[in-house]
Amino acid sequence: MVGGDQGATTGGGGPGGAGGDAAGTAGELRRRALRLEWVTTAWNSLEVVVTVALGVRARSLALVAFGLDSLVEIFATLIVIGHLGGRLPGPKLHGGRALRLIAGAFWLLAAYLLVSGSRSLAGHARPGHSPAGIAYLAVTAVVMFALAARKRRIATAMGSGPMSHEASMTFLDGGLSVGILAALAVDAGLGWWWADATAAVAVAVLAVREGFEAWRDAAAEAAGAPPG
Repeated sequence: MVGGDQGATTGGGGPGGAGGDAAGTAGELRRRALRLEWVTTAWNSLEVVVTVALGVRARSLALVAFGLDSLVEIFATLIVIGHLGGRLPGPKLHGGRALRLIAGAFWLLAAYLLVSGSRSLAGHARPGHSPAGIAYLAVTAVVMFALAARKRRIATAMGSGPMSHEASMTFLDGGLSVGILAALAVDAGLGWWWADATAAVAVAVLAVREGFEAWRDAAAEAAGAPPG
C-alpha cells in the first residue's frame, strides 16, 4: 500500500508528475516557436535587401514588390514574437490584440499588392529578366513552405491563434514567390507581360481573406474573454 501511495503521489501534480511534464512541454513548444519566428525574421530581412536590389537592377516591379512586402511580414512576425513573450520592447501582447494587428498586416499587404498589380496591368509593365532573382525565389519558396508547415504544427499544439495566422502569412510568402517566379519565367519564355501582376492580385485576394479570418478570431476571443 505504501508503494502504491508513493506511486500515486509521484504520478500526480508533483514536480516530476503530469503537471511538471505539461509545463516542460509548453516551455519547449514556446522556445521552438520563438526560434522559428526569429529564423523567419532573419530570412525576410534578407529578402528585403536581395530582391529589391535584384528588382532595381532588372527593372522588375514584381521583384521590388516582393521585397517590400517582406517588410509587412517582418512586422507580423515581430508581433507574434511579442505575443510569445520574446525579448522585444513593450509589454507582451494578448491574443486578441495580436490577431487584430496581424489582420491589419494582411490588409496592408493586400492593398500594396492590389495597387502594384493594377498599375502594372494598366501600364502594360513588363518585368525584366533576372536569372538570379528566379533562383532566389525558388529557394525562398522552399524555405517559406517548410517554415509555414512547422509553424502550423506548433501553433496547433500551443493553441496560438496569432502564430497560426502568421504561419498563413509565411505560406502566402511562399505562394507569392512561386507566383512571381512562374510569372518571370513565363514572361521570359512566352512574353506574357501580364502574368506577374495577375499573380500578385491573386495573392492579394488570399491575404484579404486571411485578414478577415484573423479579425473574426480576435472578435471571438474578445467575446469569450473574462471582463476587464
